[in-house]
Amino acid sequence: MTGGAGFIGSHVTDALVKAGHRVLVVDDLSSGRRENVHAGAELHTLDICSPQAARLIETEGVEVLVHHAAQMDVRRSTEDPAFDAGINILGTLNLLGALANSEVSAERKQVIFASTGGAIYGEQETFPAEESHPARPLSPYGVSKLAGERYLFYFHSQYGLNVCCMRYANVYGERQNSHGEAGVVAIFLKKLLAGEVCRINGDGLQTRDYIHVSDVVRANLAAFGQSGFRTYNVGTGIETNVVELYGLLASAVGSELEATHGPGMPGEQRRSSIDSALLRRELEVPDPLTLAEGLALTSAWFRLNA
Repeated sequence: MTGGAGFIGSHVTDALVKAGHRVLVVDDLSSGRRENVHAGAELHTLDICSPQAARLIETEGVEVLVHHAAQMDVRRSTEDPAFDAGINILGTLNLLGALANSEVSAERKQVIFASTGGAIYGEQETFPAEESHPARPLSPYGVSKLAGERYLFYFHSQYGLNVCCMRYANVYGERQNSHGEAGVVAIFLKKLLAGEVCRINGDGLQTRDYIHVSDVVRANLAAFGQSGFRTYNVGTGIETNVVELYGLLASAVGSELEATHGPGMPGEQRRSSIDSALLRRELEVPDPLTLAEGLALTSAWFRLNA
């Protein structure tokens, strides 16, 4: 499990440990937190680009590589595309090569890859986007995730690795940090609970598809052990704009503070939502929590832990 000390990865780690799996967590703790790692998992503080991480994958009998470690800041990727590619492409190749070279039989090897549905499609032609929608990412982050998927198909065809590419919508929930665009729920909650005014970029009518982390965990567990090469959207198919999201969060914490508006972010996608019908049909994953249900759980956690 790479990135197992991070927001999403730690929740997936919890579920895998509870399901009785031996879980090796690879995380350099650059953004993850040691206290997020389940006591029943084995934490290895390693960079995914390092020879040591590759050696661990190759020699420890790893059967399923659940790969969540990444450079995930869209804005940083635009400022430094080479840095983004160094982690998201070269780091991924380092681990895939190690898995391919291990002595575990090919039919038992699987990669569950945390990809992106929010960034991989670019400006959408249809809403919500199905997996067949053209992939035209507008950020180096989206490009690097698409490259990861393409390399995974190569390793599937060349070495027989089983692969599930999981294209996440905008994931939110307990343990989320308050840095970057992906953390907008956490950013707003942290400020609201501190009595600080939140700033919305632009008019706030840009939309995203928000999915609670527990639904992402269920999707990962359902993907566990699947054969072949598969690609699934993991989202709700529902668009929510930032103004609406802020109102729901303010209501959840009982705040009457009004948000301010600042300049829009250059190059920001205007609308995004993804269709997860294939995931729910093929892997029998249940319908996701409503946004109100997920925000209630998230705001309760932030009240106790922020």
